[in-house]
Amino acid sequence: MVFPIRSKARRILSTMAALRPSSTCSNYRRKSSASNLTNSAEVEQGTHVELLPSVKRHPVRRLEASNDSMELAHECSNCEGENVSKANNGPDLFGEMKERFLSFKKHKFLKESEHFQTLAQAQAPKFMVIACADSRVCPSNILGFQPGEAFMIRNVANLVPPFENGASETNAALEFAVNTLEVKNILVIGHSSCAGIETLMRMQDDGDSSLTHSWVINAKVAKLRTKAVAPHLSFDQQCRHCEKESINSSLLNLRTYPWIEDRAKKEMLSLHGGYYDFLRCTFEKWTLDMNGTRPVGGGRYLDKDRELWC
Repeated sequence: MVFPIRSKARRILSTMAALRPSSTCSNYRRKSSASNLTNSAEVEQGTHVELLPSVKRHPVRRLEASNDSMELAHECSNCEGENVSKANNGPDLFGEMKERFLSFKKHKFLKESEHFQTLAQAQAPKFMVIACADSRVCPSNILGFQPGEAFMIRNVANLVPPFENGASETNAALEFAVNTLEVKNILVIGHSSCAGIETLMRMQDDGDSSLTHSWVINAKVAKLRTKAVAPHLSFDQQCRHCEKESINSSLLNLRTYPWIEDRAKKEMLSLHGGYYDFLRCTFEKWTLDMNGTRPVGGGRYLDKDRELWC
């Protein structure tokens, strides 16, 4: 009696196994369909059957793994930053910058909150300042410009290219400052020991075509005038002379811009030069005499209201 029961049970199990789909056959069909690309629906269905259960089975585990990876990356990033800081063994520059910013916020921004809220709505600067990019020459630091007082651009050797040279960052800022903001004064500030002017003075006529050379050539007229009037001076003295001459050259170049010339003639805009000597801490200021000066090509330049602040 035992053996017939066991035999019947085996037949039932065999029948059930035959009715259940074989995973091997299913995988084979999926691979075959994917490789032949003849039944995309079957491929999608096979992929769905294969992947969906795995996603449903361990959603929490997958999320935990993702979070673990993010935390590990964050920890590695922090470790790397600490290692770099330790390796450099130098001051925390951004830490110092942060303290300066927070000091500004506490002692300036919050105490003058109404002023800064007004500035947030619009700006109405009285000056357009063109200064050198030299790190030792910061107009706001030297002349005490406060937020909202000066629309400023800094470039190598504080140059203004002539209008016919085409668009540049400098004249784009000039256009906005004069036509949109309607500034009343343009101040070009040069300085002592200017590396840009020294580069200009050392340049040969067949010099290289580097970006710096291509830019400082805008002051070539100043160099030629310096060579003409001060041939007996030493090279360093010629550079000092050219530093001031290039400011005047930029003031003359300003007059080649139609909207600047028009406003200046109507006395709606004044053009000024400034020279900062950071060795002696002196500042020389003058104003272009529109009536006594001819635009570039006339060879005539006159200034007025010259002062030396020392």
